[in-house]
Amino acid sequence: MAEALTSEQILEAAQRVLRRFGPAKATVVDVARALGVSHGSVYRHFPSKLALRDAVLRRWLEHAHAPVTLAARAGGPAPARLRNWLATLFDTKRHKACDDPELFATYSALVAGTSGVIADHVAEMIAQIAGILRDGIEAGEFTPVADVELTARAVLDATTRFHNPVFATRWTQDGIDKAFDATCDLVLKGLSS
Repeated sequence: MAEALTSEQILEAAQRVLRRFGPAKATVVDVARALGVSHGSVYRHFPSKLALRDAVLRRWLEHAHAPVTLAARAGGPAPARLRNWLATLFDTKRHKACDDPELFATYSALVAGTSGVIADHVAEMIAQIAGILRDGIEAGEFTPVADVELTARAVLDATTRFHNPVFATRWTQDGIDKAFDATCDLVLKGLSS
């Protein structure tokens, strides 16, 4: 008796297919063919091509951002934690873009068509920043603010140059690390009590 097909197996195959054909040409039939099953077997787990793409993107973001999530949970003073969180986010994105530019480009193309997945991802990043801000406010390290989530969003927006895939081609330019440090210094100074 053959083992039952799992969502994880489908997502692994979909990633391989996306790498091979790119997001514009990859199909559910290609994923099924890579698994040696009918496309109906794939559709039993994912009701549409969009649902499969969203799941692949969500999985990739979760794996890619695991170090960022760990940084959000780290201990220590909030200013150092926030700087480390921002640095980890930038480093993680930069390594993904530089170490495997083909796959990074594929996922960047997927991002354009999956606003719900990206909205959830951005909300998670804002929640992580907000948690660090709350800890810093409680410890007297950051100035109290009226709206912690709005402030967290402002921090994410202020540093967008260092994590938004639109700017990936600039992440290897001379001076980018100095620009990152200057931006972090400015953000942290603005938050300091």
